[in-house]
Amino acid sequence: MKKLIPVTRSSMPEFEEYVEEIKDLWDSRWLSNRGAKHKRLETELASIFDSKNVALFANGHVALEVAIDAFNFPKGGEVITTPFTHCSTTHSIFRNDLVPVFCDIDEHDFTIDAGQIEKYITDKTVAIIPTHVYGNICAVEEIEQIAKKHGLKVIYDAAHAIGVKYKGQSIARFGDASMYSMHATKVLNAIEGGVTIFNDDEIFGKIDHMTNFGYVNPENVEYISTNARMNEFEAAMALCNLRHLDSEIAKRKDVFNQYSERLSHIDGIQILGAQDDVVPNYSYFPIFLEGYGKSRDEVQEQLQKENILARKYFYPIIPEMNAYKAKYPNNNTPIAKRKSEAVLSLPMYSDLRPEEVDLICDIIIS
Repeated sequence: MKKLIPVTRSSMPEFEEYVEEIKDLWDSRWLSNRGAKHKRLETELASIFDSKNVALFANGHVALEVAIDAFNFPKGGEVITTPFTHCSTTHSIFRNDLVPVFCDIDEHDFTIDAGQIEKYITDKTVAIIPTHVYGNICAVEEIEQIAKKHGLKVIYDAAHAIGVKYKGQSIARFGDASMYSMHATKVLNAIEGGVTIFNDDEIFGKIDHMTNFGYVNPENVEYISTNARMNEFEAAMALCNLRHLDSEIAKRKDVFNQYSERLSHIDGIQILGAQDDVVPNYSYFPIFLEGYGKSRDEVQEQLQKENILARKYFYPIIPEMNAYKAKYPNNNTPIAKRKSEAVLSLPMYSDLRPEEVDLICDIIIS
């Protein structure tokens, strides 16, 4: 049987490096509840994100859910968001008793179309929750102007965007908050894990309590909240991986460039383009097959015959998922729908070998 080429593969430190990092846990027996590694990781990430307001979470989904909850929006408030995202984004809005309002996407960078946002704003709108897609960033400056004009909060789902910079600064500097995933498949992983950056100091002041059942001291629960704490083994994995983040991104860049060189001139295939003033992290390599001659599904099946896994990411769009389609029978986001039916994310990870990339490209080209 041919060797499996997965769609992604978790980056991990050398075994001995991780063992060395966790060794002192057998002495302290402090495994959760914001131990020394948790605190050190927050400090080190503060430098990456150029922010003092860094909060760690057990995973990215709960990080976004708690971040939304912390703003205490009125129940039933409307949130303008994207249909082209992971279901976690929309679940986090719904689970806070808010109403997602879907705005179509830009067909070049696949993020929310900032030029359409204002037409969805009503007296019920409380926030904008866009997604930085595949590491491509939203039109952050335009969104910021819209939010200020209408008195709205902006919370970014930045799950894909650790390490991405815009005009020389971390994109975490934009919006009122940004959530990053440190899931096992991400550029920086903590096995599971999430981190949220808050540019609102008042909101950040509540977060330690909201990630710990609402306790403000051992005898007083101030908030009705959840347990969202990151444990020490997760923090240790992130600390190890953080040491290698620059080399991880550099290796991904090599893979990205090889794909681009092979596929960028193929009729009917759209690939990710570079964004002005953006330093990317090369987190994914999606292609969009429109007018290619073979359907997206046919290409995926052909790759799978060679034991190569590619993923329809994101497909379907949120309003067409079973959990949501009854709520959005008249959804009108045609660009998002078209792109979701054309997208195929190719294998992308730091130790994907050049000959494997060539094999994938040869199959697609042929």
